Parts: sequence; structure tokens; C-alpha cells
Amino acid sequence: MTANRVSLVQKLGDDGPLRSLTVEPDGRWECDDCAGDGVTSTGSLDAEQVQRLQRLLADPRLAQETDQVRKYRATCIDALTSSLLTTTGLITSQDCPGEERPAVAGEILLLLTQATPAEPTR
Repeated sequence: MTANRVSLVQKLGDDGPLRSLTVEPDGRWECDDCAGDGVTSTGSLDAEQVQRLQRLLADPRLAQETDQVRKYRATCIDALTSSLLTTTGLITSQDCPGEERPAVAGEILLLLTQATPAEPTR
């Protein structure tokens, strides 16, 4: 299995600040403004989280969840938009009623938001 880097970019509504998280293949992460406080924080995923993240990033189903394949268009106003940038492509979801997150990308988002200051909802 090849280790992959992943990035998460989040924005609340049209005017919200851009929050970004980058996780290196070894689990080190850096988060810019993740808590909305302008602070850059760093840390590391534990070994189990790194293995789980790399398994999810290597999941062949992820390729079917990209914005291009799903023909994704943001539909909510003032929602938290989360975009994962993976080697398979960009995968966007919004925290709005009725929208289902893609399965594998949703698991990646959950893992990243549980292990770092990034937030899954606003």
C-alpha cells in the first residue's frame, strides 16, 4: 500500500475564513485556523489512525466519490463546506440537512475531525 497525503479545506458560508488541514503520510498534521481562532496548530495521528487513514485513502471506492464522478454541486447557503483533496481527486460535502456524505470520504472526514482541531460541523 502506498502512503498518501491528504488535505482538508473547510469554509463556513461564502464569507467565512478558510480553514485548512494537511496530513502527511506519516501522520504529522498541520491545521491553519481550524478552530476559527487564527492559530496554526500541529500534531500527529497515532499509529492506528495512520493505518486506518491510509487504508481509507487506498480504498478503490474513493475514486467513485470524487466531485467529478458525482457531478457534485454545492446547494446549501451558509453551510460548512468540507473539501478533501486526495490522490484520487477532490471530494466535497456540505454540513446541511438531507445531504449524505460519500461513505469512504465521510469516514476520512470523521477520522480527521476526531484526531485534529478540524470540525465536522459548524
